[in-house]
Amino acid sequence: MPIRKGVRDVSRQVFLYDPPERFVAGTVGLPGRRTFFLQASAAGRVTSVALEKAQVAALAERIDELLDEVVRRTGGNAPVPAVAPTDVSDTAPLDVPVEEEFRVGTMALAWDGEEQRMIVEAQALVELDAESEEDLAAAEERLLQDEENGPPMLRVRLSGAQARAFAKRALDVVNAGRPPCPLCSLPLDPEGHVCPRQNGYRRGA
Repeated sequence: MPIRKGVRDVSRQVFLYDPPERFVAGTVGLPGRRTFFLQASAAGRVTSVALEKAQVAALAERIDELLDEVVRRTGGNAPVPAVAPTDVSDTAPLDVPVEEEFRVGTMALAWDGEEQRMIVEAQALVELDAESEEDLAAAEERLLQDEENGPPMLRVRLSGAQARAFAKRALDVVNAGRPPCPLCSLPLDPEGHVCPRQNGYRRGA
């Protein structure tokens, strides 16, 4: 595998929202060419970070899994709803202009049992010295834990209800892309799609 190199020792810039007024996943661009963002805002501040579609899906799924685990371990006593409450749902588009602070490389989740809050951290993509996947994972973990040095990071602290609402919207955003071809189930592009079930003929969207 290629070796990722070149981390600079710099003071870490942390975009902290505790709590955010909004924390949502959204997109810019047409289906098939969408750029995905996490966006946090509060008190007139807005921070937008870009990431991959698969990262959005993984983050949403892991938030739901962690919340389910919190509910299980506390016997249902934690302030975590089983599903996203409708009164905190956010279906509005991203705040514009969407200005990318950085592209996300590593993300981390934790549950603060004392404050009853979900902590979401998204760290900027960097190049790391690593000879193996294990070395790379260890280097990424050190960067996440280093509060003084390292790449920029977005950190938000959410209530259980906010976290559920974020996860639901994020999965809705992921699933709202190109419609599937009724024949082969591959995504349809706006200008059409080469369908293997039709021997490579282009099928209209």
